[in-house]
Amino acid sequence: MLRLLAIWTINAVALLALPYLVPSIQIASIGTALGLAAVLGLINAILRPLLILLTLPVTLMSLGLFIVVINALLFQLAGSMFDGVQIGGFWSAVFGTLLYSLVSWALTALLFPAPARGQVTIITRNRE
Repeated sequence: MLRLLAIWTINAVALLALPYLVPSIQIASIGTALGLAAVLGLINAILRPLLILLTLPVTLMSLGLFIVVINALLFQLAGSMFDGVQIGGFWSAVFGTLLYSLVSWALTALLFPAPARGQVTIITRNRE
């Protein structure tokens, strides 16, 4: 549960970095960023798989690039649910989602490093 809250906070920080990287995206406050991160998580968990499945022929024909379009449209959808979020247009949403993914990935990799390759992690459960 603590890891989920940490990743949610990391995603909100990544959203707060977007206005500095893409000037046509504005996020009003940290509360807005936290809400947007939660809504994006829900949309990506529920709606995105369905859209990818429905648009599979187009995605295959475009060699997977249509997923970028889906991500941008879902980002615009989530942004339209909040008054404190301004997204300049489709291309702003495309660049915003790409940068949001990169910043979120980098922060998560820094704070939660993966075990080294070839290393086995043994998870045990204490029985009391």
